[in-house]
Amino acid sequence: MPTFELNLSDDVYAEFQQLADQEFVTEEQAAEDLIASGIEAYNVSVVDDDPRDEMLDGAENNMFDTAQDPGSLEDDRL
Repeated sequence: MPTFELNLSDDVYAEFQQLADQEFVTEEQAAEDLIASGIEAYNVSVVDDDPRDEMLDGAENNMFDTAQDPGSLEDDRL
């Protein structure tokens, strides 16, 4: 099994020790499970298939996409 060394701040290590004592049999098991959980959480991809989001994004982009100033003084001539 591969091993590695990790430097933690005193605060993080204290939290790790407390969690390991409460939830796990050994610190080794705690480290392995927490790292695996973190990797799994990090690799989660969010899928949002709501077509309304694309429509709103397009409308938002078009709202400010003007070639000329919409409040031009030339438009106010009678």
